[in-house]
Amino acid sequence: MRVLHFYRTFYPASYGGIEQVIYQICHGCEPRGIFAEVLTLGSRERVGDTVFDTIPVHYAKTQFRIGGAEISASAIGRFRDLAAKADLLHYHFPWPMADVAHLLASAGKPSVLTYHSDIVRQIRLYRIYRPLMNVFLGRIDRIVATSPNYLQTSPVLAQYRDKTSVIPIGLDEANYPGPDAARLAYWRARLPAPFFLFVGMLRYYKGLHILLDALKGSAANVVIVGAGPIEHALKDHARREGLGNVTFLGAIPDEDKVALLTLCYGVVFPSHLRAEAFGVSLLEGAMFGKPMISSEIGTGTSHVNVGGVTGLVVPPGDSAALRAALARLLDEPQLARQMGRNARARYLELFRAEQMCASYAELYRGVLR
Repeated sequence: MRVLHFYRTFYPASYGGIEQVIYQICHGCEPRGIFAEVLTLGSRERVGDTVFDTIPVHYAKTQFRIGGAEISASAIGRFRDLAAKADLLHYHFPWPMADVAHLLASAGKPSVLTYHSDIVRQIRLYRIYRPLMNVFLGRIDRIVATSPNYLQTSPVLAQYRDKTSVIPIGLDEANYPGPDAARLAYWRARLPAPFFLFVGMLRYYKGLHILLDALKGSAANVVIVGAGPIEHALKDHARREGLGNVTFLGAIPDEDKVALLTLCYGVVFPSHLRAEAFGVSLLEGAMFGKPMISSEIGTGTSHVNVGGVTGLVVPPGDSAALRAALARLLDEPQLARQMGRNARARYLELFRAEQMCASYAELYRGVLR
């Protein structure tokens, strides 16, 4: 079976949660006789074909953006050619470019769509886009929600429950090799202990401004790993408040991220908007057996982090509650350790890549029957 994934970004040009999910599905389905390719958009320098870790990747040039969504007329032709060779098309929502490509150039091929999040910010553009979206989603054969929480709370998915399945995102521990002793010693010497860790793209919906407010007057230390469009604004915020208990590391190599996940006391994930549909880095914390702090936003974050079991869950946008949660885990190390053990057990039960890929393989074959 040949599957074509179509999404606006992919490795190595961009490293984010959706890109990681596509990568895991491509790799994990290959032993099951499912061979995947990815069509994505890129700059002039990336136009053409390449291979990323055995996955064929095809780039079409980004020509302009509307409301933050990359658009490429030339991608339609590339999509038509690649779709003709595929047995099944796999889209990743939201991205209006995929809607257009499917309606113009899919040639009626069977289709699956992973619904990563509602559209929560571009409200005016969404009103214009919604009729196209409804036609697109109506023609997709099967839709996948990444958590039961999101399926229950999304007004869009409510219209398509009869053809929507839940397949939680899974991670493969083999992609996280243990750090060497020198790497661990380097970070132990550089960072305060204990520290909470945030890993992710620095975007508006991540709630990091709320986390910085929570650190005022707090004894907690936080290390922030990642880059993104609000990085400078966050650093300015920390400087204005005189926060000496936050460290920005920017984007770092995976081996360093693994070292920090190994060393951290817990993982903090303050996303406050539904654009955060799951939280892959939150799941990484669970895989490493760390207690977690997140916000209740009716999405997959609360499927990963069960309040009072694997960590603490606070109201979104509430810096005082977030400050109290950080303090509680610091003040109760035995509770923090037990929550970390529970998080690890929940990862093993529900969130391994093996389980995710087996579910997708079964879904693909069901669509093709």
